[in-house]
Amino acid sequence: MPYHIWCYNGAMTDQTPFENIARVELAEALGERYLNYALSTITSRSLPDVRDGLKPVHRRLLFAMQQLKLDPKSGFKKCARVVGDVIGKYHPHGDQAVYDALVRLAQDFAQRYPLVDGQGNFGNVDGDNAAAMRYTEARLTEIAELMLQGIEENTVDFRPTYDGEEDEPALLPAAFPNLLANGASGIAVGMATSIPPHNAAEICDALIHLSKRPQATIGKLVEYMPGPDFPTGGIIVEPHDSILDAYKTGRGSFRLRAKWTTEKSGRGTYHIVVTEIPYQVQKGKLIEKIAELISSKKLPLLADVRDESTDDIRLVLEPRSRTVEADVLMEHMFRHTDLEVRIGLNMNVLDASGRPSVLDLRQTLQAFLDHRHEVLERRTLFRLEKIAHRLEILEGYLVAYLNLDEVIRIIREEDHPKQVMMKTFRITDNQAEAILNMRLRALRKLEEIAIRDEHKKLSDEQKDLKGLLRSDERRRKAVEAEIKEVKKTVGKDTELGRRRTDFAEAPAAREVPLEALIEKEPITIICSEKGWIRAVRGHVEPNGENLYKKGDRGRFWLYGETTDKLIMFATNGRFYTLGCDKLPRGRGHGEPVRLMIDLGNDQDIVALFVHQAERRLLVASTDGRGFVVPEDQVVAQTRSGKQVLNVSGDVEARVCSPVEGDSVAVIGENRKLLIFGLDELPTMNRGRGVTLQRYKDGGLSDAITFTRAEGLNWRIGERMRTETDLMAWEGKRANAGRLPPKGFPKSNRFF
Repeated sequence: MPYHIWCYNGAMTDQTPFENIARVELAEALGERYLNYALSTITSRSLPDVRDGLKPVHRRLLFAMQQLKLDPKSGFKKCARVVGDVIGKYHPHGDQAVYDALVRLAQDFAQRYPLVDGQGNFGNVDGDNAAAMRYTEARLTEIAELMLQGIEENTVDFRPTYDGEEDEPALLPAAFPNLLANGASGIAVGMATSIPPHNAAEICDALIHLSKRPQATIGKLVEYMPGPDFPTGGIIVEPHDSILDAYKTGRGSFRLRAKWTTEKSGRGTYHIVVTEIPYQVQKGKLIEKIAELISSKKLPLLADVRDESTDDIRLVLEPRSRTVEADVLMEHMFRHTDLEVRIGLNMNVLDASGRPSVLDLRQTLQAFLDHRHEVLERRTLFRLEKIAHRLEILEGYLVAYLNLDEVIRIIREEDHPKQVMMKTFRITDNQAEAILNMRLRALRKLEEIAIRDEHKKLSDEQKDLKGLLRSDERRRKAVEAEIKEVKKTVGKDTELGRRRTDFAEAPAAREVPLEALIEKEPITIICSEKGWIRAVRGHVEPNGENLYKKGDRGRFWLYGETTDKLIMFATNGRFYTLGCDKLPRGRGHGEPVRLMIDLGNDQDIVALFVHQAERRLLVASTDGRGFVVPEDQVVAQTRSGKQVLNVSGDVEARVCSPVEGDSVAVIGENRKLLIFGLDELPTMNRGRGVTLQRYKDGGLSDAITFTRAEGLNWRIGERMRTETDLMAWEGKRANAGRLPPKGFPKSNRFF
């Protein structure tokens, strides 16, 4: 059953008639109100307009500052004054939110082309906040003047403010391509926008090309503006095809890296200096993150980080060793810190009709050109209207000069001179009013000549402007001329307009070797029978000093290095991987290996060895089944290990030995030995394997591989025995075998 609410549009009083209250379903009412909220957020708060690239709060800030006459040549005024005017007249929101928007327009590390010239503390790239609005001052920049250029000439529509007392522009004339030049970001309801800043001179070149060739491809436009240009510099390492695809679809991202160089420190050492960090990365938080990673030993190649920045950024990275390659260190830094970021591109904007749309690069540029054409037409019509009004007045003056005596007589003698002049000389009300308001000194002969000259100039201008409105080609050239004038202001030869972000080839995926991340040193790995494991420095021989816990004894004694991987095979058929640098150190008994991996108490270790790439292993279970597996395939990435040998029920993994030679020797618990060729065993990555030896009772005891020509070896006490006459035990895989030679260990183990 649907829920209902009762709605009444108006103030509730004792006399409110019940019939004016409507019964509405709750879902319908909530849906309608939520859609209204969403639409308001999208169109009036979060998304910029494609034509001027501004959100309402920014547009109102610039307009309010112009009304306060805060042009670049005037003095500064307190930001509190600006914010007060904005929230009092145009933008009824919190003062702090409006001030934050004003601050961002003034930050040269946030805006590629700042629209506000700030005086005082407006924050910094470290992430420090700006001072309170009562302390800071602001005025418009030359770029902001371009945004407002011609706003008094009816170039854009005005609408009533929220209280209806004044008017505000619904759009700015925007002679400057602000949307792409400064970018925009915002989160609305169900949609978002993210447009990085670009170089204005490059945008102007692309606009001029598109104006001349409306069918220009996006590929050609990208030749003029190859990618974003961030105020904090950096290096874009995104492939060209990816950049082109992003501009074609209006969605994508750009891979941005910090700019760095190396400086020699003497005695063969060096340090790395970062001079530019990625856009919107706070330097203070970046340094804190790097220091935290150093403390947690997640940046083993880096010894220290220092901030030596003044007005320019200078982060000094000290490598742990002079043998560390700078490229390897920086690749590691890019992977783990914000020295490399991805800047998103989502050109979701409000189009000319006010609807949100994701536009590609050509559509965005064309929308700006269309806006400039409309501004030109409206400015021209406004000027024509002013000229027509002035010509009307001048023509009235000329009538007065031609009939000066009569005009004087009418003014002196008639009770209603205005009506008499209009009837006598057939002039308009405006002309008659202008004649009556003339000063006596305006009756000089020189003044008449000046009026005739002004009339001729205005008539010629009127004719020229009408020709401009009739000619599409002339309007196109006029818009191009305006864009060229803008380009002079932000040309690449100027400090403001020079490109700050460079391009580089996208680096190939480079896996930083483990050896480069870990200090390499020899260690001895000791593991007891009960699974207590530890590592001691250097390669040491077994001696009485390496004691175990009471009731425990040694089982594995291995030599390796801190850069090695330790492979463990358990009775559940799973392989586990441990980093040798992660093993507990010291003179104690170590730690239970079960705490480092997910190994159950009912499982035991079968084999433990140092990983060797490209080696192969023979694995087998107690039911006599097994196969050969490449060692590279058993390396596990998680604590839970990697299942390789499938076992179930009472069957357990029993054997894991390196593959060497051409033959396999298998002995069962029934003390029968079988030898067959290694080529009879399959190589697999996972499974139960094939039958190695058949049993009536018991199961597999041990299995190894060896070279037939060199004979089969086994250990008796401290001695090794070799048997070369093995014909009696040779057979096919899955046979039962025969009793081993005399002297074979009673443990049924080769070693």
